[in-house]
Amino acid sequence: MTLSLGMPALRRAPSERPSTDGRPDATGLIDQHGRTGHDLRISVTEKCSLRCTYCMPEAGLPAIPRDDLLTPTEIARLVGIGVRDLGITDIRFTGGEPLMRSDLAEIVGLSSAASRASTSAVSVSMTTNGIGLDKRIDELMAAGLTRLNISLDTVDRDHFARLTRRDRLPSVFAGIEAAKRAGVSPLKINAVLMRDTLSGAVDLLEWSLANSTRLRFIEQMPLDADEAWARDNMVDAAELLEILATKFTLTRPHREDPSAPAEEWLVNGGPATVGIIASVTRSFCEACDRTRITAEGTVRSCLFGDDETDLRGLLRSGADDTVIADWWRAAMWGKQKGHGMDLAGFQRPVRSMGAIGG
Repeated sequence: MTLSLGMPALRRAPSERPSTDGRPDATGLIDQHGRTGHDLRISVTEKCSLRCTYCMPEAGLPAIPRDDLLTPTEIARLVGIGVRDLGITDIRFTGGEPLMRSDLAEIVGLSSAASRASTSAVSVSMTTNGIGLDKRIDELMAAGLTRLNISLDTVDRDHFARLTRRDRLPSVFAGIEAAKRAGVSPLKINAVLMRDTLSGAVDLLEWSLANSTRLRFIEQMPLDADEAWARDNMVDAAELLEILATKFTLTRPHREDPSAPAEEWLVNGGPATVGIIASVTRSFCEACDRTRITAEGTVRSCLFGDDETDLRGLLRSGADDTVIADWWRAAMWGKQKGHGMDLAGFQRPVRSMGAIGG
């Protein structure tokens, strides 16, 4: 068994200004394929309260030294640069599990304040497994959190325990109920499609409809730490639709935002919908507008591109915002065209999803 846990081999050092050869003089995060980054994903930790088989090894990821993690002030500074200078309009905190950071409310609060540097409305959201959310949702909402995505792959307790290696489903339900009471809307549920849980997809959608949440199924990508993913065994969008059609009538409405990863289907005529993010079989790379910052402060242009640019070093060496913005732009200019899973020479990234940030 091979665990993809380490840092990528290639990292740019922040010792000099990046080359601008071939790159247009632009303020936004434009890449060489004509895409512009607006959606910022920031991982705040590698730690997680679950051990999902498609994300984490059973023992968890190697701990990142505390001093190597971005501080709340550093995260907020990068958010400010992204919003003010680079055109970021959506900010999402990820992990690992963001709720494992005891200072998460401070991170959200400082980042929300920094996001107000823009004249446009900026969304501040989080992807979480929901464990412990019932105890912290109020402080997070007060700090400026505006949206939530909660990961939930099955509503069957036995399946949940096998998949996550933890018997914590009641805790997830408590977090979901707390988010609903706090007025989070829309409350989105993310479910990774797997062979083990496909038979429960209908039950999950029924549960989602009954609980007024918006369910989105996601095709599993080769980002598991145990490297057990196999294309021949993955559940794709077409197979899922066949299963859901045994219970529901699904019709696809107009897709208004081409950069949105989910194809939304009306359920039984609507207004309720179910989303399918077909990352593997119906790639949306050509419209991708994401930029990622890892928990250690490296900017990563693509989940499947191992090249990372060290912004933490710039922050701690006294670089001004203009220099940091230039390095960030240079990193995104080199973004690859797509994930390349259909190409003969495809190689999975060195880091797993839990180490990158979702």
